[in-house]
Amino acid sequence: MEPLSFVDHEKFFDCVHCGLCLASCPTYVELGTEMDSPRGRIVMLRALQEGQAQLNDEVVQHLDLCLGCRACETACPSGVQYGELIEGARPFIEQHYRRPVLERGKRWLMNKTFPNPWGAWLFALSLKVGAALGLARFAHSEAVPATLRYWFGLLPERGSVSSQPLLDHYPAIGEKRRTVAVLSGCVMSAVFGATNQSTVKVLRHNGCEVLIPKAQSCCGALLLHNGEKQTALALAKRNIDVFDQLDLDALIINAAGCGAMMKEYGELFKDDPVYRDKAARLTGKMKDAAEFVGGLELRTPTREVRVKATYHDACHLAHGQGVRDQPRALLRAIPGLRMTNLPESDWCCGSAGTYNLTQPEMAARLLERKVGNIQATEADVVVTGNPGCLMQIQAGLRQSGLPMKAVHTMDLLALAYEDEPGSSH
Repeated sequence: MEPLSFVDHEKFFDCVHCGLCLASCPTYVELGTEMDSPRGRIVMLRALQEGQAQLNDEVVQHLDLCLGCRACETACPSGVQYGELIEGARPFIEQHYRRPVLERGKRWLMNKTFPNPWGAWLFALSLKVGAALGLARFAHSEAVPATLRYWFGLLPERGSVSSQPLLDHYPAIGEKRRTVAVLSGCVMSAVFGATNQSTVKVLRHNGCEVLIPKAQSCCGALLLHNGEKQTALALAKRNIDVFDQLDLDALIINAAGCGAMMKEYGELFKDDPVYRDKAARLTGKMKDAAEFVGGLELRTPTREVRVKATYHDACHLAHGQGVRDQPRALLRAIPGLRMTNLPESDWCCGSAGTYNLTQPEMAARLLERKVGNIQATEADVVVTGNPGCLMQIQAGLRQSGLPMKAVHTMDLLALAYEDEPGSSH
């Protein structure tokens, strides 16, 4: 059997199969099967690369069930770069394995939708139409197949989809301390436009001049997760070209999945003579919004926000970027806000990029577990830093009949700052 070379072979030997990752892997804990654990998948990947295993339906299903949450990396004492291993394998799966026709069609549609501004707009429109027609009611209909019930349940509440565009430039409020750019994003700009506005508001109140270059593109994360590496790299090159020409102190990203992807630009282009230096230079400036604001001397918010809040660690923020303390510190700085701890706060909610579309059964199981933990906090709001988590968790709360709301860290912090005259906030 001809071997498939998709990662540095030496990286497989970093794993000593100690099993300390098992309790941190959501799919292993849910299913209890070795091949749905990180070390089991590493064994499969190594066997594929060495030509000792076939890329058949069973192997692909075990690999597809991986969330890519990277909780195993946090737990691993040997520093195994599991994310690099699994992401390296995904393009080879797409190249060497022929999926069923409906699965191919679903993945083709997702790959064409999200990195395209018009596709993201149509996605947002479909959410608005679905919400307006009340299609979420089918989430509880036994006449509808289970997978479709789950997908209907993901539809947002009417009026919750926001596509507010950003201007090219915003001046700092008060003394200017930094010049930053913001990644407006594809899903963020189409569905969470209000959160983008909140991010800009928080940055401005903390002395940042904010630039929003219109030539920027999708970060490429969803495409890379789906195995479309070359298209993802093309989008990454565009972003590198656009942001590298700006004189920035930081590039701010308010979507955890995008941030984890973009912080890997340097690694992705390390062997590219044209983009290597530019990618490394830009990667050094990339910051999650909470990470960046949390690293400044925060200008104290003055408005009270009297709610009880709990915080969910988005996987690609906690495990992918190591950002845990800064969001919580920002929330504690909000006058009137009370914080309560969330059990299993860094346990995946099941969104994981497009995972809740490609693996709805497992995504639903993980969401049920997450909602149960959130309910136990008796909080008014659950706060997180990723759009996929917001959509997934809010859907779970609504389906469970809970009055809690899921909100972005920047949205809650923005409420605590005074509005500018004429502002929509």
